[in-house]
Amino acid sequence: MTKVDERPNIIVILADDLGFSDIGCYGGEIKTPNIDYLASQGIRFRNFYNTSRCCPTRAALLTGLYNHNAGIGEMTQDRNIEGYRGALTKNAVTLAEVLKDAGYRTAMSGKWHVSNTVEQATPQAQQDWLNHKTSFPLFSPIDQYPTNRGFEKFFGTLWGVVDFFDPFSLVSGTTPITEVPKDYYHTDAINDTASTYIREFSKSDKPFFLYVAENAPHWPLQAKPEDIAKYKDTYKVGWDAIREARYKRMVAMGLIDLKTAPLSPRKSSENWENNPTKQFDEMAMAVHAAMIDRMDQGIGRIIKTLKETNQLDNTLIVFLSDNGASPEDAMRYGPGFDRPSQTRAGEKIVYPIYKKVMPGPQTSYTSIGPIWANVANTPYKLAKAQSYEGGVHTPMIAFWPKGITAKKGSYSDQVGHVMDFMCTFAELGKASYPTQYKGNTIKPMQGASLVPAFKGKQVAGHDELFNEHFNARYIRAGDWKMVSLAGDSTWHLYNIKNDKTELKDLAGQNPDRVKALNAKWQIWAKENHVLPKK
Repeated sequence: MTKVDERPNIIVILADDLGFSDIGCYGGEIKTPNIDYLASQGIRFRNFYNTSRCCPTRAALLTGLYNHNAGIGEMTQDRNIEGYRGALTKNAVTLAEVLKDAGYRTAMSGKWHVSNTVEQATPQAQQDWLNHKTSFPLFSPIDQYPTNRGFEKFFGTLWGVVDFFDPFSLVSGTTPITEVPKDYYHTDAINDTASTYIREFSKSDKPFFLYVAENAPHWPLQAKPEDIAKYKDTYKVGWDAIREARYKRMVAMGLIDLKTAPLSPRKSSENWENNPTKQFDEMAMAVHAAMIDRMDQGIGRIIKTLKETNQLDNTLIVFLSDNGASPEDAMRYGPGFDRPSQTRAGEKIVYPIYKKVMPGPQTSYTSIGPIWANVANTPYKLAKAQSYEGGVHTPMIAFWPKGITAKKGSYSDQVGHVMDFMCTFAELGKASYPTQYKGNTIKPMQGASLVPAFKGKQVAGHDELFNEHFNARYIRAGDWKMVSLAGDSTWHLYNIKNDKTELKDLAGQNPDRVKALNAKWQIWAKENHVLPKK
């Protein structure tokens, strides 16, 4: 009699630019019943970290290494320095490669964004390509595609920014998808493809690993009218009312403590009542909410598929965000690089700097901006790309009916990081992390196992964590966190145990501690190819 493989299926669902408090189970007013279900039947982490930006987080998540060690210190351009190759290096292995070698089926749907970006010779040629006027076979070097990094199947985009109604760099496997149906919406396609993979893999006696890399709610703000309609009046009350309501819910649900995590000061002194672009701004946040709502609906269909295929009980699902909500003013970027100037049908795409064109449709490229991002990241300071908690602190949910023995709906204070998934999944999947792979020496994994948290054990997790992104940086050591802004090398010191929202800078009172922590950060930076940089 053949022995039944009892290892769990593993699904990673990664949201894109989702704020810490956007989803219902982390205090948000946005309707996320399916994500909330995962939280109520699983555990929520209160001290989980990403690396503050899209592609670096994906690099660390996929490889179990600090992102510079995996080759992506900044974005996807190759700067010909070890930590800044703009793509996953051959000295790192992916979760898919490790689990596939251990007998798992592997698939991915969604945003890849860990390979070098092919560009055309002139700006006009690039625009013609982005506008679907011309076509080329490759969006990245072929050996960097997901199907050449351990994934049997892949449907999604190679690049970062997408038109949700007609995404550029969309491929199936390695084949470009040259046109999409009229009613196409990318978030639906990502989640429905994931469900299709589950139905196929559930017929096998092997467990599966599925990486669902959502694009939502990354700008451009584009959503279906019926989803936007649900939130058309929600944000008329303005920034302060929404932020304060979120904070009160977070305190009430025990997610944060009033004493150790007071609400940080609002990002701007601008008054909602005197806001001249109030109509645009309330609609921007309504579309942001609609994008998250639609993502949650798709996650609901994934859960339904797992139930229908009798896979739910022995499937570990983790849900998190790649960074804090984005403060970017995408309207000021204009067309270029990965941003088109018109739709496939020839309609002009507007980048409304003065907020005269409403968010939502395919023909506008807009974003929520810094003040709403501050709301989305309640109660923390700052946002995406910075190393303050608003940039790096992510909601993280783990759900696994058969395997998580911690109390349902409980919180874990284990300090975790996206690079911990490699260690965790290898342990659960009985997989060996290699020292050599395809003739290349593989760097030792740097993550820690999250399995103790699944069992309800109170484990500290990482005693030290580090980050650097475009010179924004931090070191977290025990109860202390030292952080500096991009463009300002001044270190600021916080007792992160008692001051989770980083309000009381103690650097001036602790010069010796600042000096010691800086020395640690410098050593880490050299050992992990952060430095030197050109």
